[in-house]
Amino acid sequence: MIQLKTQPTGDARCRPLIIGLTGGIGSGKSTVAGFFAELGITVVDADRLAHELVSPDQPAFADIVAAFGSRSVATDGTLDRAFLRQRIYSNTEDKQKLESILHPRIRARMEALLQAAPGPYCVAVIPLLLEAGQTDMVDRTLVVDIAETLQRRRVAKRDKLPDTAIADIMLSQVDRATRLSAADDTISNDGDLDNLRNQVNALHARYLEIAQA
Repeated sequence: MIQLKTQPTGDARCRPLIIGLTGGIGSGKSTVAGFFAELGITVVDADRLAHELVSPDQPAFADIVAAFGSRSVATDGTLDRAFLRQRIYSNTEDKQKLESILHPRIRARMEALLQAAPGPYCVAVIPLLLEAGQTDMVDRTLVVDIAETLQRRRVAKRDKLPDTAIADIMLSQVDRATRLSAADDTISNDGDLDNLRNQVNALHARYLEIAQA
């Protein structure tokens, strides 16, 4: 366990080592996070928290509808994610508006869950860790890296998106070189699942050593 980065004098509380897991769209963050979870490590996923926070019974839902209008509500009464995705990828102002509603709520919930996590370390899956300037939330940054050509193919197969949409999403994220330069640790996802799992196992051992030091 490591001491909190900032705490009042005399406060002896500890929290786990926090690993910030990030990577571009289609890089394999969810698969890597799943391998850590199989090892008994607590994983807190920002995207999952975002889904919970925008359910119709949550304050964020009402704020989004107020900001984007009734068109942002799908026929089933939930958010029309396709509509919002189109809005934020084509309009920087709309993107910032949505982020101002969601990011503070996601961060507050994530921080509470991470600091209460059991075990010597935990993993925070934050796709926009670098873009949103949230590296202060974590102790180490782990980047899942993938060749851009393979990244595009995987996203196209998984999300059934056209090349132009994939390109827009990738342009909205930091570039590969910037992401790698910010990494404390990296995982290459250009191989098979066994290779990926072996890399996670190696990092697991390393993180246990760091947390216990």
